[in-house]
Amino acid sequence: MKISFAKPALPITGVAVVTATAGAKLSASGQKLDKKSGGALTRAIKASRFEGNKAHNLNVMAPAGTRLDRVLIVGLGKVKDVNELEMQKLGGRIYANTKRVKKGSVTVAIDAVTDAKMNTQEMAAQIAYGARLRSYRFDKYKTKQKESEKPSIKSITVQCAGFATARTRFAGLSKIADGVFFTRDLVSEPANIIYPDSLAKKAKSLEKLGVKVEVLTEARMRKLGMGALLGVGQGSERESRMVVMQWNGGPKKTAEKSKGKTKAEGPIAFVGKGVTFDTGGISIKPSAGMEDMKWDMGGAGVVIGLMKALAGRKAKVNAVGVVGLVENMPSGTAQRPGDIVTSMSGQTIEVLNTDAEGRLVLADALWYCNERFKPKFMVNLATLTGAIIVALADQYAGLFSNNDRLSERLSKAGAEVEEQLWRMPLTSAFDKMINSDAADMKNIGGRGGGSITAAQFLQRFVGKTPWAHLDIAGVTWSKKDSPTIPKGGTAFGVRLLDRLVSNNYEGK
Repeated sequence: MKISFAKPALPITGVAVVTATAGAKLSASGQKLDKKSGGALTRAIKASRFEGNKAHNLNVMAPAGTRLDRVLIVGLGKVKDVNELEMQKLGGRIYANTKRVKKGSVTVAIDAVTDAKMNTQEMAAQIAYGARLRSYRFDKYKTKQKESEKPSIKSITVQCAGFATARTRFAGLSKIADGVFFTRDLVSEPANIIYPDSLAKKAKSLEKLGVKVEVLTEARMRKLGMGALLGVGQGSERESRMVVMQWNGGPKKTAEKSKGKTKAEGPIAFVGKGVTFDTGGISIKPSAGMEDMKWDMGGAGVVIGLMKALAGRKAKVNAVGVVGLVENMPSGTAQRPGDIVTSMSGQTIEVLNTDAEGRLVLADALWYCNERFKPKFMVNLATLTGAIIVALADQYAGLFSNNDRLSERLSKAGAEVEEQLWRMPLTSAFDKMINSDAADMKNIGGRGGGSITAAQFLQRFVGKTPWAHLDIAGVTWSKKDSPTIPKGGTAFGVRLLDRLVSNNYEGK
């Protein structure tokens, strides 16, 4: 689907979209179309319950005096409703309502809203962005789709004053959407297609955008002492991998002063859990619902998609992405409950449950990232625990952190893009629950506080570096549509972290 921008002009054919504010007040373009159609829009409004509220739409079919197939009147709501998020949702709803248009073309007329804080150019760009986000489809394996089931929309043209400015603004937003789509693709692929080596190759594709990508083999990781990560994958015939991605878009010689000395400033860092399929290992999961475990690499998918977004829009920041990629399978070589492994940090771990594997992968990934890059901060993402779904359902991701400033910035960024976070506690009482009688720690802490003890486990591998852990188990996959997210992989975290970067670290 092509999205373009143009100067205001009444559309002649296809589907026209006009806006109305609360009280069913038609926009200037709507009033012109109403006049041209002999008052067809006004009559339709009076004959309906449409009042111009946000999320409300009204279809006027084949209005008299025009060659249009349809006019879609969309509600903007009150002036305060004209904001970034609502315009994105509006764009998503426009796409959802017009995706099967017969002639394939849709024209959206955007007019200024009196007293609104957002100008028409920004409104137009955000509406186009929302439409693009909603347009995502993963149907590559469907061979018998009926034509009536496929989107027929070919183009959306957004008309507004200063359309060139809107086009430029959308270009940057579209690069973020590229990262979102990349993540959705990775999460949606089945485990026979996406496994550690193939996912590493997908990450390598970012090199064409200027991202430096390294792939660590099992032999390399063994030399580095990554016994925690390697233990998870030892039951699989597919070898484990670690991928290191570097985007160097910021100053090359940035420095900070510390205790009277000047030292090179580290990059910002993102670390992802990449369990490409999780059977649970020897602690095998029930068969019902196990197919969902193809997206247990959601954290890694977000980090890879984020790096694509940052590179695509040429973000002025130095960023590192590290993902640990394994397949957790039961076999004669699989890790057993009761095994003790030595992590890269030198700390030993008693593995009491092989289905608590993501934290083992992240333990070595976090330590490696911290030791090699000395980052300003680390944020890791993982579909880590079922317990976070019990606590927060599919409404929030769990946020755990050792740094209030980083937490606040993450929460603010999440609210701005509607990828909400809820901060959970980290205390010594929970930390004691993962002490082991046989090793330095055990990988589970008992039935209570499962998400918290998992986070406490991770904290033992970050040192004093500002760090945050996002448990995205409940928000990585959606079974229903929302305005900008079709059901399936959500890519929750890509837009959040991109906003974190742009708000706080870009060019600084």
